[in-house]
Amino acid sequence: MYPFIRMGLGLWKARSAPQVGLFGTYVSQHRCWPWDIDMWMELNNGRTLTLYDLGRIPLAQVNGLMSLIRRERWGLTMAGVVVRYRRRIRTFERFEMRSRLLCWDARFMYIEQTMWKANGECANHAVYRSAVTDRNGIVATDHVISALNMGAPTSPDMPAWVAKWLEAEDMRPWPPMQDAT
Repeated sequence: MYPFIRMGLGLWKARSAPQVGLFGTYVSQHRCWPWDIDMWMELNNGRTLTLYDLGRIPLAQVNGLMSLIRRERWGLTMAGVVVRYRRRIRTFERFEMRSRLLCWDARFMYIEQTMWKANGECANHAVYRSAVTDRNGIVATDHVISALNMGAPTSPDMPAWVAKWLEAEDMRPWPPMQDAT
């Protein structure tokens, strides 16, 4: 089941959090509950992807993307993810989640998320390819970024390690969109 109560709590906490900026890192604290585990008594790999929503959506909220999405009647979708699992997160273990926007291309925003154990070890690392949508399909990321009024007219270069990772997963960045004119 989707963690609606945890998401509600995360959004409630994020409502009073300061804006982290377009490329700032949103940090949130979590715990691995019994309903998050698999038969090996550790955080289930599929549940990991669901729990990343608990960092990504509040990041969008603190930076104004969620209110922009509501105002414009847009949607938010995930178009792909690459994940590297490094360390186990056991039942009842606390962990920190860090979420940040890395860059964007013509159609997608690339969001890096990590989970960190209390001892400082990275438990897992993901890069999501996300898109904002409307009734006609994907909204150009330049339009979305411009509407946020955060002062970054162009994307920073995609980190080489991300481009290599995406290429290995056959998720290459999209070329610039063609003008409809």
